[in-house]
Amino acid sequence: MAQNSSRQVGRHFLHIPGPTPVPDRILRAMDTPMIDHRGPEFAKLAKRCLDGIKTIFKTTNPVIIYTATGTGAWEGALTNTLSAGDKVLMVETGQFGALWKKMADKLGLQSELIPTDWRTGVDPKVIEKRLAEDKKHEIKAVCVLHNETSTGALSPIAEIRKAIDAAKHPALLMVDTISSLASTDFRHDEWGVDVTVGGAQKGLMLPPGMSFNAVSNKALEANKTSKLPKSFLDWQDMLNMNKSGFFPYTPATLMLFGLDVGITMLHEEGLDNVFARHDRLAEATRRAVKHWGLETLVKDSKYQSPTVTAVLLPEGFNADQFRAMALETFNISYGASFGPFAGRYFRIGHLGDVNDAMMLGCLGVTEVALQMFGVPIKTGGVQAAMDYLVTAHGGAKKQAAE
Repeated sequence: MAQNSSRQVGRHFLHIPGPTPVPDRILRAMDTPMIDHRGPEFAKLAKRCLDGIKTIFKTTNPVIIYTATGTGAWEGALTNTLSAGDKVLMVETGQFGALWKKMADKLGLQSELIPTDWRTGVDPKVIEKRLAEDKKHEIKAVCVLHNETSTGALSPIAEIRKAIDAAKHPALLMVDTISSLASTDFRHDEWGVDVTVGGAQKGLMLPPGMSFNAVSNKALEANKTSKLPKSFLDWQDMLNMNKSGFFPYTPATLMLFGLDVGITMLHEEGLDNVFARHDRLAEATRRAVKHWGLETLVKDSKYQSPTVTAVLLPEGFNADQFRAMALETFNISYGASFGPFAGRYFRIGHLGDVNDAMMLGCLGVTEVALQMFGVPIKTGGVQAAMDYLVTAHGGAKKQAAE
């Protein structure tokens, strides 16, 4: 007769949409003696990171590196460009779109939130229409999430930029890329983004505690007249010190060692290959979900995320209880649900240092867990994902050639 055990065997299956698994190579890079953050060795490290991170955002302009989670970078974007009473236009694509709006209100801004049903990304036409109505140009910034982590909705940033331009509106474009950066194609300069917010704990494969503001020349000009209070998050303090490879306060030194290696790893794989891998894993996941007979929260395929898939459970099944059962039984973690869909869905993260084999393991466990929980599904979802991966890797063509 089996005894009760307090030990989980093997690795934990971490499939929340961030923090993501930290590769051993990055862990080893961070497992190093502390150095003087005012010394020459640190300055070389910092300059490598400050230059390297630009290649990830695809910008030639400065990128501010904060010792803070993404929430700090949200605040930095707002406080460094705006003044009390300024109007900002936001879109409620999910939990984090709503939270950024809540922050804007706390900072003394006048936020206007365009609602959605939480099952879609941002519609550029809605942005264009609202800005066209703003004849006096009272709206100073448009703030959107490239990828809404809470729902798995991806928004078309290049099209949103075109919509702002079509409305002939001078508003700044601010974009949250926390769950898309280094996982999904993003082009700060080419797409005309003014402030891009990023975080370290997802596509960059680092622990939480570091975030970013990529800034345009227009944003730097807005910074000169911004009146919102700022100290720890002040761009000018950061930029002045960064010129010589230092920070105005003690930075997360070991995180920078990890960032340096993370950037190198992304370029070793090749950013286009990184994006293709995430697209492939996302599609394999969606094929499994569809075969099971379940529904993804995001309905329209053009808005579906390459980094996270939210899976709706049928009526009568509590997703939080399902996640708890799966964790206890199979040592796998899924993301929680929020807002009007609280308890209705669970999120499968497929971003960061994740490959095909890891995703097949996740999908296999998920199929078993769904059956154990009594969810009426059609078995064989993992096979559907496998069939897709064979095609995605060109397997059928290779066989035919032989």
